[in-house]
Amino acid sequence: MQAFYSDQFVLPLPAGHRFPMPKYRLLRDRLLAEAPGIRLQPAPAASDGELALAHTPTYIAQVAEGLLSTAQQREIGFPWSAAMAERARRSVGATIAAARAALTEGVASNLAGGTHHASADKGSGYCVFNDVAVAARLMQAEWHRRHRRLLRVAVIDLDVHQGDGTAAIFRDDPTVFTLSLHGANNFPARKVAGDLDVALPDGCTDAPYLAALDDALAALWAQHRDEPPGLVFYLAGADPHEGDRLGRLKLSAAGLAERDRRVFDACRARRIPLALTMAGGYGHDIGQTVALQLRTQQLAFDSWCAWHAA
Repeated sequence: MQAFYSDQFVLPLPAGHRFPMPKYRLLRDRLLAEAPGIRLQPAPAASDGELALAHTPTYIAQVAEGLLSTAQQREIGFPWSAAMAERARRSVGATIAAARAALTEGVASNLAGGTHHASADKGSGYCVFNDVAVAARLMQAEWHRRHRRLLRVAVIDLDVHQGDGTAAIFRDDPTVFTLSLHGANNFPARKVAGDLDVALPDGCTDAPYLAALDDALAALWAQHRDEPPGLVFYLAGADPHEGDRLGRLKLSAAGLAERDRRVFDACRARRIPLALTMAGGYGHDIGQTVALQLRTQQLAFDSWCAWHAA
């Protein structure tokens, strides 16, 4: 299975910043040591033209040229730097590469990504560019050029925070279905309605979470019975975990693994290629967050193996 990384671009964050930047390199190190079947590759940088599939030229230039206002940087949560701009491009490039690989091999991953709070003209919540939105539109364009037909896309967003930026970008696009299962009382304060939003109460545990997921997936497949998606982007946030500082839900590690397994199994049973992104994870113990994300990657690899054994 192919997996793409961009952790060599480390942001110069101020002391005490709560974003867990080291987790990306720690995850890659664990995969190198423990998952020899996963082929790790550096992510390419997304071009301005690719970014413009989901973002305005003005916003792209502001990020590229260091012209973001103080207020814009505050909303993103990162101070601007050349490394910040390059990392954002590479994170999008990793999801593009994972999507291309998934369409060929069934399953592929980005070791970061899932930057679902970024809208067309602004970033937010540690998200500069919306990697899934750019990759979805690029895959549709490339698919149409090769096959002369439409590629329908579904986004299964299981980060604990609602994917407001993705929902806003695809609000009037019937070719992309956005599903978000998230904490009702968590960021963002103002949600942007997607195609299917499931808001969960604080303290939600494994059983009600998995029941809600089953219902949401059933609704997704029912709505696409006649025209199923040809590609799924899965945002497998670790932040619903009970040990997360920002999550407010109470899923166990076993519950998160079962969540992942159900998504992978459902897509593989329908022979729908899946591009995985890691999205959020802010555990009190960064090692625990990395272990949760490692398990997601291992389950993705299991699904890739099963895909090719079928």
